[in-house]
Amino acid sequence: MKVTVKILLLLLVFTAFSCGSKKNVAGSKQKKEQRIDEGTRMAVEEITGLSDGEREILEAPKPKKYVDKISAYINTYAPIAQEEMRLYKIPASITLAQGILESGAGEGELTRKANNHFGIKCHGWKGGGVYHDDDRPQECFRKYNHPKYSYRDHSLFLTERKRYAALFELKPDDYRGWAKGLKAAGYATDRKYPDKLINLIERYELYKYDGQVLGKKAVAYKETKNEKAQQAPSAQQYVVKQGDTLYSIAKRYRLTVEQLKQYNNLRDNNIGIGQTLYVTP
Repeated sequence: MKVTVKILLLLLVFTAFSCGSKKNVAGSKQKKEQRIDEGTRMAVEEITGLSDGEREILEAPKPKKYVDKISAYINTYAPIAQEEMRLYKIPASITLAQGILESGAGEGELTRKANNHFGIKCHGWKGGGVYHDDDRPQECFRKYNHPKYSYRDHSLFLTERKRYAALFELKPDDYRGWAKGLKAAGYATDRKYPDKLINLIERYELYKYDGQVLGKKAVAYKETKNEKAQQAPSAQQYVVKQGDTLYSIAKRYRLTVEQLKQYNNLRDNNIGIGQTLYVTP
């Protein structure tokens, strides 16, 4: 009996020792691996200057680029703009450029809420409306059931007002004349409005849609040396000053806050003095 008890005690001690040894070995191995991982991480940080948190941010999926959003917008709405050109003689390139600029490539708050792609207000409007901050807080803007009705209303807005009559005497593919004429007729107060439209049309070759409607090959307008010399450089960027807010900057350049945030890939409204912001796409 005593011998049996001794054997059992010896077995228990041996088992405990074995488990402890395995745990110690496993623990030592784990600690060694941790030291190696830590050393690797520190070496990488020393080379790249990035912490784990910074690397996680940089390696996260990037938000879709604004140029991709513009391309998607063009593919979606070009047929509608071309149909409006056939019916109302407004260059499809101009309509698309205005739509991109006014709607933030379809992602502005007013466009999402009301399918309003051109920022047309409720003056003389008998349909539905939404309220949105613009020149004054909570102004009434027209609401449409579908974007195509916003495009049609844009065509009617231009054709039914005498101040835009001179535009329809231009050649139907004279997008530069239209861009400058819209500003001269009072469509926008931003002195850079024509430049912004022309920049979009030529960067994304929107004049090709005019050519398709007219049944001819369209090309970008070629400036003469004299014309280039007379033009002032376009204001593409703005440096944030003390007291500036996204709203005040957006208002200055006739943008929505959403557009300004999209142009600069901003996730919130925080900006800093000295920060450079793009004020055109």
